[in-house]
Amino acid sequence: MVELQKIVSFLDKEFRVAEIPDSSHNGLQVANAGRVAKACCAVDASLEAFQAAKRAGGNLVICHHGISWEDSLSRITEVNYKRVAFLIRNDMALYALHLPLDLHPEHGNNIRICRALRLTRIRRFGMYRGMEIGFQGRLPRPVRFETFKRRIAVAAGREVMALEFGKKTVTSVAVVSGAAPEGIEEAARGGIDVYVTGEPRLTAYHAAREYGIHAVFAGHYATETFGVRAVADLLTRRFRMPTEFLDLKTPL
Repeated sequence: MVELQKIVSFLDKEFRVAEIPDSSHNGLQVANAGRVAKACCAVDASLEAFQAAKRAGGNLVICHHGISWEDSLSRITEVNYKRVAFLIRNDMALYALHLPLDLHPEHGNNIRICRALRLTRIRRFGMYRGMEIGFQGRLPRPVRFETFKRRIAVAAGREVMALEFGKKTVTSVAVVSGAAPEGIEEAARGGIDVYVTGEPRLTAYHAAREYGIHAVFAGHYATETFGVRAVADLLTRRFRMPTEFLDLKTPL
């Protein structure tokens, strides 16, 4: 068993939770009695995730998308009630890391995608709310776009959607996980060959076409499994405690 507060304090400091402005109330969102037997990491704080954590023997869920956003918990009714009630009944704590997990330079979603693609000369990219939350880099050697598309599909573990309006051979890549199709414009202006994110949007089609850039949409869920997997590994090393990534295989 590990004290919940020790885990919370460690994560708060490592991910600079208090310093990073966000619509998510990052950090501990629901407490338990104070002890953690096992931590389970998931992308979304859903009832499905909580039930999976219980089956796995976990009593702390660490997720990317929590349940407390701005005034989202102003009323504990309907789905809010079901989620909070399940956590309390099962003495299960909930901790959320949204933007702090996206932009972390070691354990974040975007840096981990860059490493999975073996990018070099990695540096910050993706301005959002006054912060750069993504990364950009270069492939070890130029490849045909079709080859790159297969690589990102393997890294994401799913088929990807692509807007193919760029060069046949690509070298530079920018990454912002989740729902960030607006990054196409910044990538194009920066001379990037391929922009990778999770979710598409209608306006992304016209932006990619008119800027002449490739855009790859590898899934909101899939692109945001990288960070929570890293958090599970981090806690195992730091506290020598059992952890598990809950892959719910959400198709979006």
